[in-house]
Amino acid sequence: MPISDAANSFVCDLVAYEPGKPIEETARELGLDPSAIVKVASNENPLGPSPLAKEAMRKAIEQSHIYPDGGGYKLRSAIAGKLGFDIENIILGNGSNEIIEFLCHTFLNRDAELIAAKHAFVVYKLMATLFGAKYVEVDDPDFIHDLEAMADAITQNTRLVFIANPNNPTGTQVTQEAIDNFIDRLPDHVVAVFDEAYFEFLDTPPDVLKHVRAGKNVIVLRTCSKIHGLAALRIGYGVAPKPLSDLLQKARQPFNTNAIAQAGALAALDDTDHIEKTRAINRQGLEFYEKAFAQRGINFVPSVANFILVEVGDGDLVFKEMLKQGVIVRAMRGYKLPGWVRISIGTSAENHRALEVLDHVLAISATN
Repeated sequence: MPISDAANSFVCDLVAYEPGKPIEETARELGLDPSAIVKVASNENPLGPSPLAKEAMRKAIEQSHIYPDGGGYKLRSAIAGKLGFDIENIILGNGSNEIIEFLCHTFLNRDAELIAAKHAFVVYKLMATLFGAKYVEVDDPDFIHDLEAMADAITQNTRLVFIANPNNPTGTQVTQEAIDNFIDRLPDHVVAVFDEAYFEFLDTPPDVLKHVRAGKNVIVLRTCSKIHGLAALRIGYGVAPKPLSDLLQKARQPFNTNAIAQAGALAALDDTDHIEKTRAINRQGLEFYEKAFAQRGINFVPSVANFILVEVGDGDLVFKEMLKQGVIVRAMRGYKLPGWVRISIGTSAENHRALEVLDHVLAISATN
């Protein structure tokens, strides 16, 4: 008997998550110089990690023979202090993705439902499937979460509603009014999960934390992967009312966040210079792409995050052809957008190179 026959069928049928193609893999496969490859596929910080974080991590390496603080006291205290919460409201994760898993461990089963938007982060569906729960997908007109429709979709079996704001891969956001109205309709048996991985890029961010302070069943997820440039460390956090946070702590593995990641994140929180430089280069990049696409008559979704979604006709083909020329973007078929690619904002040189290659590929496609 093949071992797959003994496995859960919903795992066997699952399509594994595919991240942005790594530079090293691309170089090996295509015989390219890794230093000449432009990766604008994974919404990474083009400026690299926070300099303060790098220095803190170098020091932390000297103690890498010692187990980390499993409770993350220093980092949780710092986050709590910055946001005006108690340490008990903060939970750390090996990336904010791990906190998504905590939520699923805590609330999902074969009788439960998870609600998300049609073009939301694909991991939500993967997690629902892994836990045997029903995944309920709600249309998002103009690529914006329809919170009224999501509230309408809630049933007695609903346990989690995921709202990515800004949303990946669309780069859109929902308004404060829409959020407040949604929370007013939230039943007691449902947890609203606001995934704010790109929150720091917003010029006018909504205040979801006020609902956490009010004791609503709301958790806000944030990460150090994006604005702080610490994606390789896998460090994120959640902010939740104490009863919810206490439940999630029970689902956490011991030592789930390593000491070097904790040290880097702690230092990065205070690196306001790096944060502002990142925000500035991101604004410039978005303006560059939006102007260029408008001039070319290329359809795109105006973004408030650090990436932009653009319609190219055949996303898989454009991805493959750009890859051959050393530019890695992200095809969007997995998000039910086969005609689109997502381009992360890079440095000015990276943005110009990506647009140059995109122009070349689209010109060839138009003549075929």
